[in-house]
Amino acid sequence: MEKVTIDDVDGQMSAADVRRPVSKALGTEDMAINYYELAPGDSFAFGYHAHGDQEEVFYVQSGTVTFETDDEDVVVSAGELIRFAPDEFQRGVNEGEERVVALALGAPRDTEEIEMYRHCEECGERTRNKIEMADSRDELVTSCLDCGAETGRFD
Repeated sequence: MEKVTIDDVDGQMSAADVRRPVSKALGTEDMAINYYELAPGDSFAFGYHAHGDQEEVFYVQSGTVTFETDDEDVVVSAGELIRFAPDEFQRGVNEGEERVVALALGAPRDTEEIEMYRHCEECGERTRNKIEMADSRDELVTSCLDCGAETGRFD
């Protein structure tokens, strides 16, 4: 058995204001668990994405999150959950003015198959992107796989 307090879990660089990898602290082997706090405008993810081999469930404890999906935008409010199957594209954003507190659960825990899209100014459209550590090691940088242009920075 393992027990942790969210505030004792170190944060991690993210598109969100706060991301704490709870699964590492608990030592889970088969499930990823992440605690998030999204300020207005923040997202759970760096872009519109799908995990080829992982299903995800989000539980919104407080606030409201709007998830962009292939079919429509879906609003998830406090006390509600939403599930995404492997290969199902989504991106959850806090479009409200209230801070969002949420948990994200994914299984299996470790996933290598992530396809992500962001808007690229150089290409003029949403393109596939990759995430890398900045040379300064204090930010993550997203860049277009088509032209190499930087599309975002996150700390």
